[in-house]
Amino acid sequence: MALGLAASSAYKLGLTPNTVSGLGFGLTVLSALLYYSWYSSRWFLPLAAISLLLSGFCDALDGTLAKMYGQATAFGAFLDSTLDRLSDAIIFCSLILANPPLVDLFWGLTALVGAFLVSYTRTRGEAVGVPMAAVGIAERAERILITAIATFLGFVWAGIVFLAILSIITIIQRIAHVYQKPS
Repeated sequence: MALGLAASSAYKLGLTPNTVSGLGFGLTVLSALLYYSWYSSRWFLPLAAISLLLSGFCDALDGTLAKMYGQATAFGAFLDSTLDRLSDAIIFCSLILANPPLVDLFWGLTALVGAFLVSYTRTRGEAVGVPMAAVGIAERAERILITAIATFLGFVWAGIVFLAILSIITIIQRIAHVYQKPS
């Protein structure tokens, strides 16, 4: 309901789904810069989490806007998916490369590769004709929420370790799901 109201407001403002996708990506870049610079100010981590949550809201809003107003296009879907992967990469890299790092290299890279493979396994499963909706426990929205909550609680590293593990479980669930479907 709230997403529909936000989509209606965005439409009235003249925003397109692609513009909202771009806005969400910009918020992700801001979040990454704040994570990367977190040691400079005690306010940077909560601001990073808020910016990340707003980027996630834009990620949900662009699709709702496209569906509600008949603005869904192949390019829009491609752009949204591409910006989502780039956003994942930027956030995880900022957490790894911050000085001092917010997560160690192993877990940060495991979470990053896991995020990419969660998306890839869904796309490949659908490409071979297997419905993949609601298969797995660690979609992008969950990754954003867990990262933001862990940030607010002061345990970014634990949140990323948790995400890495959830991503591995999701990948296994999706592989098993495709395997169980008749060819």
